[in-house]
Amino acid sequence: MKSRIWMVVAAMLLLASGVSAQRTHTSTVTGANGKTATRTATRSGGNVSSSTTGRNGNTASRNVSRANGVTNATVTGPNGNSATRVTTHAPGSSQTVVTGPNGKTVTGSTTHVPGNTQTTVTGPNGQTASRNVSRAPGSATATVTGPAGNSVTRQRTTTTSSASGSANPQ
Repeated sequence: MKSRIWMVVAAMLLLASGVSAQRTHTSTVTGANGKTATRTATRSGGNVSSSTTGRNGNTASRNVSRANGVTNATVTGPNGNSATRVTTHAPGSSQTVVTGPNGKTVTGSTTHVPGNTQTTVTGPNGQTASRNVSRAPGSATATVTGPAGNSVTRQRTTTTSSASGSANPQ
């Protein structure tokens, strides 16, 4: 009986550890000229690390880490230049800062309330653009306003019809 209990406990530990286990996937493509490109991606608990090596041997990478409502992402190109994105999530909102390889930043802020989403983006030159979306049953209205103050609005309406079987052939 004791051995059966230990086997169940061991099986549960194995299954539980498999849920958050690190997974690595590698794929290689060989072209007609015999040159290869390889991509390796590792995922663990919401974090992702990937590296791609092209047929010419240059490598680019992407690393994303998630913890305590903050997502950090870094992309590094084959020339070694990097760009980063940091997003902070809170109930009903998120704030993002993107920094390019030249050190310039773009910020974004999104707020969600039932039926409405408001997003504002500020570029490296300080100009701002926004997008506001209002939703109601059967409709949605989106307004985008550019840095010069010009706006475009899109209204979407959804209708439903019912097949009642009482068609009028006239």
